Amino acid sequence: MTQSDIVAANSGTTAVREGYAFDEAALAGWMAANVAGFAGPLTVEQFRGGQSNPTYKLVTPGKAYVLRRKPPGDLLPGAHAVDREAKVLSALGAAGFPVAHVHGLCIDDSVIGTWFYVMDMVEGRVFWDASLPEVPQAERPAYFDAMNQAMAQLHGFDPQAIGLGDYGKPGNYFARQIGRWGKQYLADELAGRNADMDAVLEWLQGNIPEGDETSVIHGDFRCDNMIFHPTEPRILAVLDWELSTLGHPLADFAYHAMMYRMPPDIVPGLGGADLAALNIPSEADYIAAYCARTGRATIDNYAFYLAFNLFRLAAIFHGIKGRVLRGTAANAQAAQRAEAFPRLARLAREAMAECIAGR
Repeated sequence: MTQSDIVAANSGTTAVREGYAFDEAALAGWMAANVAGFAGPLTVEQFRGGQSNPTYKLVTPGKAYVLRRKPPGDLLPGAHAVDREAKVLSALGAAGFPVAHVHGLCIDDSVIGTWFYVMDMVEGRVFWDASLPEVPQAERPAYFDAMNQAMAQLHGFDPQAIGLGDYGKPGNYFARQIGRWGKQYLADELAGRNADMDAVLEWLQGNIPEGDETSVIHGDFRCDNMIFHPTEPRILAVLDWELSTLGHPLADFAYHAMMYRMPPDIVPGLGGADLAALNIPSEADYIAAYCARTGRATIDNYAFYLAFNLFRLAAIFHGIKGRVLRGTAANAQAAQRAEAFPRLARLAREAMAECIAGR
């Protein structure tokens, strides 16, 4: 897919897709009872973007909202936890982090068939290309700095102090995550096994670095999961918190900084880009900026964190492949993600090889 294909496939809304409709009158009744200031009539559209939890735009004469729900159909245990998304958004919003305001969570399946929550619709810009071609060259460093600052701010919160002390298990993050994604990968027999994934999974389990830290982490911090101000280098809302938890901040940062290595046709990345010509900070400078904001001299074991994140992303794509085969994939472009899985698994194995070689 070209970059324009990706933008067209993920931008804006469409009519609610077959299999994802629900009782709109029941939703309107719930909103009248639970959303302050709600006034119909209500019109429902479905966002094109989003892989895991179906996302809808709710339009009323006075205001627009966003609904995130669990997908219909059989689901893997623990997946699609929209209640966790609502909890982290509410806590971070109260702490001053840029997120959409949550109006309410519904865990009553009888309303629209699955759990869901409703939040404000934040208007602004979403960048589907990490090189930010829409931004004037001279302004691009400020946009990268805004992303860097937001990640440092997120990792600076004390989870206990903002009401997220129970949002995950502190400590042993890598062992738990490798176990989780490895188990999910191995359990999805329909999606099948992959030799690269098997090799990386075995290697990761035996090479976890010493030392541990715990903070609130996003888990999928990319430029296309943020809404920027329409004209300023300022983030108005960070989106898609379904992978958030308590975890190691350097794992979260390395996933974000992985954009420097990622081919742009898989997820927004800068792999192969001429950063100097684009006036985009180098990977080394970006790491240094994060270190300065978080009081670090450097990031030891950075190569391991990259290998881990490539494996984890490959495992996510493997899960998308399984949903495509089951017919429960929420995104119209999920099939392309499923097709990209073997390539991403290969990238994870190549990163592992670099770690072993000490590069």
